[in-house]
Amino acid sequence: MKFKQSDVQNQRIERITTSHLVVGIDMAKETHVAQATNFRGIVVSKRHLSFSNSLEGFEKLNRWMTELQQKHRLKKLIIGMEPTGHYWFNLANWLADRKLHVVMVNPATTKRNKENRDNSPSKNDPKDALIIADAVSRGFYYEYTRQPLEFQRLRTMMSDREFWVTNSIRLQNRIVRWLDIRFPEYSTVFKDWTCKRSLATLKTFPCPRDLETYTVPDIIDAWRVHMQRAGGSTGIEKAAQLIAQAKRSVGERTAEEEAKADLQRLIEEFERVTSMLEQIEKNIEALLSEIPMAQQLRTIKGLGKIFTAAILAGTGDLRQYAHGRQVLRKAGLNLAESTSGKRKGRIVLSKRGDSALRKYLYLATVQLVWNNPVFRHLHENNVQEKKMKKQQSIFKLIGKLARILVGIVQRGEKFTPEKTVRAWTEAA
Repeated sequence: MKFKQSDVQNQRIERITTSHLVVGIDMAKETHVAQATNFRGIVVSKRHLSFSNSLEGFEKLNRWMTELQQKHRLKKLIIGMEPTGHYWFNLANWLADRKLHVVMVNPATTKRNKENRDNSPSKNDPKDALIIADAVSRGFYYEYTRQPLEFQRLRTMMSDREFWVTNSIRLQNRIVRWLDIRFPEYSTVFKDWTCKRSLATLKTFPCPRDLETYTVPDIIDAWRVHMQRAGGSTGIEKAAQLIAQAKRSVGERTAEEEAKADLQRLIEEFERVTSMLEQIEKNIEALLSEIPMAQQLRTIKGLGKIFTAAILAGTGDLRQYAHGRQVLRKAGLNLAESTSGKRKGRIVLSKRGDSALRKYLYLATVQLVWNNPVFRHLHENNVQEKKMKKQQSIFKLIGKLARILVGIVQRGEKFTPEKTVRAWTEAA
């Protein structure tokens, strides 16, 4: 498929022929609803079909579609549905396994077209199914492509990692809140409360009152239970600072036993989640070693394993893309402009796409600007010579990164700075 949106739209419309049965399905948790039209949008079913989210329901849908095809002599079939939550996975995969043509309609498209037929803002499942069928017949859909197994595994692991990273951040915020209330001076001793010496302190004597009666050797001895090399000049200095700050602390001192129990639970959960994340990242690294294109992407200095995994999890097999613009559109990083007559509107990001892919493409580009000489050179040139704002330059470089990713995979090459920046070659 061509990568220019206008060409893609025309191709999608051309695919809907006079011999097509177009089926729209409104997804739900337990009961789905289907409507069927021909290529012109004329409803060909006497009544909508309701079917359960089960094997029996899926087979009922299949029989219904087959009967309509036979009745109206329609040889081809295209099935459209909204990717609503996670409800659509099972049905879409069941249909795809039977070699049926499954496509997706953006929920925003359905919402914006709900008044087309009846000029009414009313909403119900049969109407939504018909709107989806109409959208498909007019080419407002995108293909549902099942990725190879290794990319499905990668996407699952990255989704799992994202969930536990969110949990870890929530736990860290909760622990920081605890310290701000109970021991606000703690951050002057340990800038990073997650270091080993700090965690040993929080496990043994988290409250200022616990430290007031201790000496420096007592604290160092307590640290040795949880870590090696607890003493030394740094250990002695930190222990002395802890005692001094504890004696002058203004932290809350009521309900200390309950507060300490709360902190211990938080720390135990934080360490458990941290351990899980370490194991997940090991599994991700092992899986990346099985994907040849991941090794090509890793040749870009500064693109670490997590960024590589996140990009491949979001895009799938990069060989299916003809141009980097397709990656940008998938991530919702394509530009959207609103103009009318003499009014010139702002150009903004469409943000119609995979938010996780959008996030990691942005973070990966920022990382490359810091750590990759080529991207740093491009960024400096954009800011200093072309007078771009720094954020403008970053988003321009995201487009550059997307084109590089697709290019090196399509050609089966490693990343070469000489092909990226002409001035880079001249400088060498």
